[in-house]
Amino acid sequence: MTTIALAGNPNCGKTTLFNHLTGSSQYVGNWPGVTVEKKEGVLKKEPDIMLVDLPGIYSLSPYTLEEVVARKYLLDQRPDKVIDIVDSTNIERNLYLSLQLLETGLPTIICLNMLDLLTKSGKKINLQKLSYLLQVPVVAISALKKDHLPDLLKEIKATPKAYSYPRYDERLESALSMIEDLLTDELAANERRFYAIKLFEQDEVIQAQLALSQAKQAELAQIIATAEKLFAEPSDSIMVNARYDLIAKIVSMCVINPDDLKLSLSDKIDLVVTNRFLALPIFALVMWAVYYLSIQTVGTIGSDWINDQLFGNYLPHLAASLMTTLHVAPFMKSLVLDGIIAGVGSVLGFVPQIMMLFFCLGLLENCGYMARIAFVMDRIFRRFNLSGKSFIPMLISTGCGVPGIMATRTIEAEADRKMTIMLTTFMPCSAKLTVIALIAGTFFTGQSWVAPSAYFLGMLAVVCSGIFLKKTKLFAGDPAPFIMELPAYHLPLLRNTLRYVYSRSVAFIHKAGTLIFMSCVVIWFLSSFNWKLQLVTNQEDSLLHYLGLALAPFFAPLGFGDWRASVAVIAGLVAKENCIDTLRIAFGSATNQAFTKDLLASYSSLAAYCFLAFNLLCAPCFAAIGTMYKEFGDVKWTLRAIGYQTGFAYLVALLINQWGLVISGHYTWFNLLLASLATGLAIWALVFKKGDLKNQHELSQGGI
Repeated sequence: MTTIALAGNPNCGKTTLFNHLTGSSQYVGNWPGVTVEKKEGVLKKEPDIMLVDLPGIYSLSPYTLEEVVARKYLLDQRPDKVIDIVDSTNIERNLYLSLQLLETGLPTIICLNMLDLLTKSGKKINLQKLSYLLQVPVVAISALKKDHLPDLLKEIKATPKAYSYPRYDERLESALSMIEDLLTDELAANERRFYAIKLFEQDEVIQAQLALSQAKQAELAQIIATAEKLFAEPSDSIMVNARYDLIAKIVSMCVINPDDLKLSLSDKIDLVVTNRFLALPIFALVMWAVYYLSIQTVGTIGSDWINDQLFGNYLPHLAASLMTTLHVAPFMKSLVLDGIIAGVGSVLGFVPQIMMLFFCLGLLENCGYMARIAFVMDRIFRRFNLSGKSFIPMLISTGCGVPGIMATRTIEAEADRKMTIMLTTFMPCSAKLTVIALIAGTFFTGQSWVAPSAYFLGMLAVVCSGIFLKKTKLFAGDPAPFIMELPAYHLPLLRNTLRYVYSRSVAFIHKAGTLIFMSCVVIWFLSSFNWKLQLVTNQEDSLLHYLGLALAPFFAPLGFGDWRASVAVIAGLVAKENCIDTLRIAFGSATNQAFTKDLLASYSSLAAYCFLAFNLLCAPCFAAIGTMYKEFGDVKWTLRAIGYQTGFAYLVALLINQWGLVISGHYTWFNLLLASLATGLAIWALVFKKGDLKNQHELSQGGI
């Protein structure tokens, strides 16, 4: 089978092209030994051609896990061809990776994508001249509109032509040629060029891999020292500058731009969207619209039908009739109706709202807006000692905290990476959306600010934590710089958005059918039996009730010191969705309407919002905690993160509840004392606590 690798920068349209070329013949997993996603697919109508979608990267230097994975695959597996997807609207930046791919000696096709956007911008690229200068086939397409895909398919099937490496400054070429001569015994002829360049750049991974003899290492060092003296700069800078010099020459000869000063439509939009003063209000308005559609309007229509009709009427009546006919024991009826259908149904009822949320987020991501949010948040994060790179894992965590925590591997600074692991689950994931939807829909009907406030509460928690944690010895020091590409705006591809919604929703439903199902059975058992394992008719005699009573005093200052809410919080550690099904089972409500009535009778709106705030910010589910442990690689760091998150959540909920009581006038002097103490602690941590200057100095000198 012929193997073809797809390579390119992030946001170059690689995934869209991969989906078009392979259709439904895709296989998604992880690369061996790492958590970076691996995609493979068979070319449509060509079962003997396999496409491998490499992670989006900017270079073949091993700075990030994605770059390590991509380089290892290209060098070790050596695919038959490489298709380099180039964003034709940003050809200068994209060609840097192109040159490195050509340096590997692998047969390469340069695929200029986003031809439609290039045409709109007024620019033109001379494909024949570009192909002549690079000595490889060049094809221009629009993956989004499927334009000129047959031209690309023709090149994919064509026999590779004679290969020619990019040629740089003659003085540099002389040094590279001498290094290649050193590698005649270690490497084949078609591999020496790439390894010679990496040895010249003093790439530590390649140096360890080749393990040259001492004599060859000494000769290599002499060659590099001579070149550095000749160019008056370090060897890696020599190589970088050589590539950019060649890129500048290629662009000047191939790119025709009638008006370099003319702003594109994307640039004009960015003048508003990324404006220093308008960016945050626009972002707040966008997130309000997303949650309004998901929680208050479109998503609610589907959720109401599932809750009231499917799991509130049809399934319970059908199951009850069937079990009556089969003479099923009463306790089994209770398990099925009160435990499984009521518990799992209370979670699955939120699927339409979750699907709508993912649909909105998918559109924002596909059109290029989310990249702007990362840019805007970097500007804000750096004011509070956080790296802008931290926002990308947090953005991923809005779907699920597990991949969000894994995404912190792209952060090079160890202190910033660990702090991001600790803070990324503050963002509301799809599981927490069930809690948001329940509280907003039950206690704050018609008040569209509640749901998006949960999102901004998570961001505020991140900012406040950044201010405090950077003052401690564990995290002191300047945040790492953040550089990312802002892709041109374009219409989102509906097919990709729907595929994104489908995969996320199926994962949520699968979780409800496995982990949530098992949790519902356990919770039902605890709510239906006493210490003597006897079936009870009154839940106040159950194991669950006594467990809740033991926990209730801890949550009383937060406003929800009720045994049902207390056990719901603990059950949420298994999976955040368990908060909902635990409450449903604990109340024993027969229908969704009865459940809503019970909630309104048991808790105030203030207590409900405190319950929401605590569950948003406290320790995440077991799966996320396990991922934390894997990424930290240390039990102490994991416990430190869980303890900080829970303590921070407790402080926030305490502040909201106690000051809420004071402002409403329903307070005692004890409430005022608690509010004052909590406020004093927060002000000390954010304002008066001094940073560890000594540790910051050590970090600046490379101490961590």
